[in-house]
Amino acid sequence: MARLILSLDNQVLAEYNMTKERYTVGRLPDNDVRIDNPAVSGHHSLIINILNDSFLEDLNSTNGTYVNGKLIKKHALQHSDIIAIGHHQLRFSDHQTTETEQDEFEKTMVIPAGQQNADQLAKAEAAAEKAAAREQPEVHSEAAAAEAVKLDPDEAAAIEEKPKAPSVGEQVSHTETSHGIDPSNAPNALPLAKLQVLSGSFAGRELELTKALTTLGRPGVQVAAITRRAEGYYIVHVESDKEGDSPMVNGQPIGAQARRLQDNDVVQLAGVKMGFFAS
Repeated sequence: MARLILSLDNQVLAEYNMTKERYTVGRLPDNDVRIDNPAVSGHHSLIINILNDSFLEDLNSTNGTYVNGKLIKKHALQHSDIIAIGHHQLRFSDHQTTETEQDEFEKTMVIPAGQQNADQLAKAEAAAEKAAAREQPEVHSEAAAAEAVKLDPDEAAAIEEKPKAPSVGEQVSHTETSHGIDPSNAPNALPLAKLQVLSGSFAGRELELTKALTTLGRPGVQVAAITRRAEGYYIVHVESDKEGDSPMVNGQPIGAQARRLQDNDVVQLAGVKMGFFAS
């Protein structure tokens, strides 16, 4: 079943299961998808569902309807199309076509590790590890940790005290570890992230970064690796057909160093722009 996912500034506001033939989108209350915003016309656009196909039409709106960044009058919707209406976005999701189209994108841009030079990938992983290590503060002792956070002498002394072993018959709380740390306060695991294609014939396609190392690009043109580490996601230049022609993040070449990716970063690789989004 096709769905529309309404969002504003990357925050999901509503989801609509498309069970009817016609859906109107606009500012007025009588719309099936209401977007109460001055940038949206009263009746802005129309979606018509015919069997397994969906068609979008602009209803002569003031500010226009855009699909994947292009102004349209009529458009046959495809899975993962991004519809921009005013400041809002509607993502069209059609799971009937997901596997075929995703496979096509992955075969084009995602490079199996077995097809890459092992030495190059090892260097990429080493660069990411070095970058991650630079971001970690060096604390050589518990006393140094206390100094770093400006604890008073009594608090610092409490940190340096070693935990006592429980005496026979003494009850120990199961919510505490041997060092007295509540597991509920432990840092959460690194959330999954994804890349969304922003340009070209695959605009709107998404790739979840579930692997420890994902190699992307076009061999002989430009290739990069994204490593998933405990500290975050890092992109590293692997190879290109021109010396010094590294991928770009937010319009700036990353060079030979690994670059940590932040939510909403724009990656440009082998002529394709992709958005990095943390879940």
